[in-house]
Amino acid sequence: MLAECKCLFPNFVFMKPQFEKIAVFQYSAEALIFKGRLEADGVEVFLKNNNTIDTDPLISNAIGGVQLFVRSEDVIRAKEILQSVPRYALDNSGNAVHCPNCGSTEVEVMSTVRDSGGFFAFLLGLVLSALPFFIKYKYHCNNCKHEFEIK
Repeated sequence: MLAECKCLFPNFVFMKPQFEKIAVFQYSAEALIFKGRLEADGVEVFLKNNNTIDTDPLISNAIGGVQLFVRSEDVIRAKEILQSVPRYALDNSGNAVHCPNCGSTEVEVMSTVRDSGGFFAFLLGLVLSALPFFIKYKYHCNNCKHEFEIK
């Protein structure tokens, strides 16, 4: 069968993939931020699974998240650009958020349902197949595991 293909298409060359996966995100909003950053620096980007996850965010882990691909020749440059983007939370002035317990800047923003109103809103969203509309946010220090709020 392969010999037939070579006869029918003598100039056909098997090529290695043009795109390589360099990052995976749980939600498309995160992936779009990094996509925009890479495209601003002239790197061509392709997202996989973003439309599916936008339709149903709960299946993100099941299908492997939103996958970010770049051209094979841009992999090294794209990874350098991604590493230059801060991983941890910033305040409104663009400064790193410091943990009040240990002073670390390895702080991430987390969403939580803390009270009965938030819990019932979550259940209503689940029943109506809608996204949760009553969520509180807190900060989580990856260094000492302390959770806190900033007013």
